[in-house]
Amino acid sequence: MIKKKAVEKMLKQEMENRSQMEFFCIYQFVPKKHLLRKIDKAVDFYHIYELVEDLYCPDNGRPSCDPVVLFKMVIIQHLYGIPFLRRTVEEINMNVAYRWFLGYTMSDKLPHFATISYNFKHRFTEQTIEYIFHWVLDEIAAHHMLSPEAVFIDGTHIKASANMKKRIKEKYLLLQKSTKNCLWKR
Repeated sequence: MIKKKAVEKMLKQEMENRSQMEFFCIYQFVPKKHLLRKIDKAVDFYHIYELVEDLYCPDNGRPSCDPVVLFKMVIIQHLYGIPFLRRTVEEINMNVAYRWFLGYTMSDKLPHFATISYNFKHRFTEQTIEYIFHWVLDEIAAHHMLSPEAVFIDGTHIKASANMKKRIKEKYLLLQKSTKNCLWKR
C-alpha cells in the first residue's frame, strides 16, 4: 500500500510537470510516415498563392490569413473526418502533426473558425475552390498516394429507435398482459 506522503509527492510532481516549460522541435514529434508529411512532400502548396493572388489586395486593409493555411485546414478537416470548422480548429490546436503541417508552432495563434468560413463563403469563388481541390488530388495521385480504383462505402443498416409511439404501445401491451394474468389468477 502506498503511503499518503508518497502519494502527495507524486501528485505534486505531476502538477509541476504539467506547468513545465519545454523547448522542443515540432518536426521531431511528427512520425516519418505520417500522412501529412507525405502530402507536404508531394504537393507544392505555393501554387495556391498564384491561384488566389487576384482575390487579395497587397496594400489595403488588415493583414489577411494565409490562404495556404486556410486550404490546409480544410484538407485536415476532410482527411480526418472532422465534422465542422470549430472542431477542426480545436483539433489543430492540440495536435502537433496538424500544427507542423500548417507551419505553426505550439504557441502560434490559429485563425478563428469564422475567418475560415468567411473566406470560403465570400472570398474564394466556387471555381477557385473546385480547381484547388482537384489540383491537390491530382498532385497526390501523381505521387501514387491516391487510387480511384476502390471506393469503400459503409452501407450498414441500423434500425432506428426513433418511434416513441411504438415504445409506448409495447409498454401498454406488456401492462395489459400482466393485468390479464393478475385477473386470471383470482
